[in-house]
Amino acid sequence: MTAVRNAPDHTLCQRRSLLAAALGVSLDPGLGWAQSLAGAPPASPLVKRSLQFPQDLGSHPDTAIEWWYVTGALQTQERLFGFQLTFFRSRVPATQSMTSAFAAKQLIFAHAAVTDVAGKRLLHDQRIARSSGVATVDLAHASTTDTDVALQNWSLVRRQGRYQAQVKGSSFGYSLNLAETQPLLLQGDQGLSRKGPQATQASFYYSLPQLQVSGELALAGQTLAVQGRAWLDHEWSQSLLHPDAVGWDWIGMNLTDGSALTAFRLRTSSGESLWAGGSWRAQGAVQAVAFTAQDVTFEAKRFWKSAASGTTYPVEWTVTVPSAAGGGVVAAGIRRFTVRAVIDAQELDSRSSTGAIYWEGLSDLLDDQGKRVGRGYLEMTGYASALKLG
Repeated sequence: MTAVRNAPDHTLCQRRSLLAAALGVSLDPGLGWAQSLAGAPPASPLVKRSLQFPQDLGSHPDTAIEWWYVTGALQTQERLFGFQLTFFRSRVPATQSMTSAFAAKQLIFAHAAVTDVAGKRLLHDQRIARSSGVATVDLAHASTTDTDVALQNWSLVRRQGRYQAQVKGSSFGYSLNLAETQPLLLQGDQGLSRKGPQATQASFYYSLPQLQVSGELALAGQTLAVQGRAWLDHEWSQSLLHPDAVGWDWIGMNLTDGSALTAFRLRTSSGESLWAGGSWRAQGAVQAVAFTAQDVTFEAKRFWKSAASGTTYPVEWTVTVPSAAGGGVVAAGIRRFTVRAVIDAQELDSRSSTGAIYWEGLSDLLDDQGKRVGRGYLEMTGYASALKLG
């Protein structure tokens, strides 16, 4: 794996130290960005409500944590790539009463990555900045009226039903247009998605699968015209993880027939599932079929060990969901899929920003006959160390 950052490690660490001093909070890389939540009052359960658009496409600065997450597959005539762009927002409780224009009310983090399948490598970049809500001093912002989030010259912006993703890293970049082909998919109970056995462990969560992508990818001194399919997730919450949860396994898969599959589970330190969920939406449908915690299972089939971190990850899974997913009825009313990493080495080291080492990468979705029926992203957190997230 090749890990590429927009500045040397010591420079990023200096920036983090200065930012932490200004905030009066800990940003220890071993603990991560959740430390910016120090001093927050206990989380209250989110109250189910009808999500309002386009407002809920934008930021929710009164909530503790939030992210916009775009992943997808890009194709040239001869080569396949994966790409990822994530903006994280974390509310800093200690600064909310401050009136200074330099008071960092929010922290904004960004990750970007490109999987070069032919080259069997992952390129990764990361950034961190504060946001006070004063445009003249901020290096980052997140609009509250629509999707418009940026950190320096990285951005994700929605204009007239199209998203534009712009990234300029130290050794790669992309400029992509992402056009909606399907309506919003509200996860969970009409957008309120449980993430654990307690009511406080929930998020507002929607997805936009089957985004049609076109644009340019800059890599190794070349500019390549690309097209493909992408997936967008947007979540915000006061608290996500149960105290016994160390991380999660998640997939977002665009199927070749136009359907969309989401599945996830929260894991304990012993590897057992603490909670699970997801959804299935068939091509042409507006409503998704929501899965319960009992509906979804993940069974690891093959493993890969990172030479960089020494962490071992499952890179091939059998994922079991209700038979409504795909219409094929298998024994006991379930449907089995295989999720297989396109390349194994897709570990991201984000200790200079969010503090975590995790695996996130382009993966294929196979049916029970071994035929590829979709492609998307697999994300696995909490394998290197327990994830701290609110």
